[in-house]
Amino acid sequence: QVQLVESGGGLVQAGGSLRLSCSASGFTLGYYVEAWFRQAPGKEREGVSLIVTSDGSAYYTDSVKGRFTISRDDAKNTLYLQMNSLIPEDTAVYYCATDHSLRYGSFDPYDYNIWGQGTQVTDSS
Repeated sequence: QVQLVESGGGLVQAGGSLRLSCSASGFTLGYYVEAWFRQAPGKEREGVSLIVTSDGSAYYTDSVKGRFTISRDDAKNTLYLQMNSLIPEDTAVYYCATDHSLRYGSFDPYDYNIWGQGTQVTDSS
């Protein structure tokens, strides 16, 4: 069964850090494009960061550049999102996603067909 499972969310004060994990099962990460999205209440789902396996490029939405880092541990078949210097606007449900036919970086959620269930990140300030 193809599955993504996120973990690592929680309450965090402004300026704090969290590391989100996305564990894959039923398939191997590192052959496609893997991405992190988030969705705040009342807002559309937005792309946060993605990694293109073919060339190792990583991309970030402007609001998280310099604060978030995407990475992957192939041995653990897990994708990560390190989030530093968190701000209240980062509060959202965070999802990891991939698609086995995608070969280019995209922040359009409709380009992805495999999603995790999401993990909540909340500013506690």
